[in-house]
Amino acid sequence: MDALGNLQGLLTLTIGVLALGVQAFALVDALRQRTDAFTAAGKLTKPLWLTILGVATAIGVIFVFNPFSFFDLIAFVAAAVYLVDVRPAIKSITGGGNSGPYGRW
Repeated sequence: MDALGNLQGLLTLTIGVLALGVQAFALVDALRQRTDAFTAAGKLTKPLWLTILGVATAIGVIFVFNPFSFFDLIAFVAAAVYLVDVRPAIKSITGGGNSGPYGRW
């Protein structure tokens, strides 16, 4: 039974680290966006999103060993909302995407 407990602990830690990675990625992506793009896309302002994602990342760091806590789940949902809703809207405003020698891809 001890091996099963170790496996469960390792799996929980892995999920916590992955959730923290999503939260940190969302924060860094929000930092890199233009300030006016948030309001042009009809979303909350950049400082407000940076505050939300900063708190979410801090909660992710605190609860990395317990990713199924209520606070960490809320923090993950906040980062997911940014990545699924706000980020694509900003990319459509700013013309995001990679451009190579033959145009966007």
